[in-house]
Amino acid sequence: MSEIEFSKDEKKVIVQKIQTYFNENLDQKIEQFDAEFLLDFFAGEIGVYFYNQGLNAAQAVLSNKMDSIIDAIYEIEKPTQF
Repeated sequence: MSEIEFSKDEKKVIVQKIQTYFNENLDQKIEQFDAEFLLDFFAGEIGVYFYNQGLNAAQAVLSNKMDSIIDAIYEIEKPTQF
């Protein structure tokens, strides 16, 4: 797995969300540097769990689609003597 990286604009939005969460839910002000540090920690140490969940969800969707395709192929199969 490659390292989880965010664009400059994505990082800015996420950092603002972290700061808002700390302010509104924990009654603490967190500076931009600290919020970026926290984001980097979560991306590096915990992000892999979210990444794997995303892969599992994608695999389930793909599996369901493949089952549908296989069923559609059986439906159009022509009968033979074998």
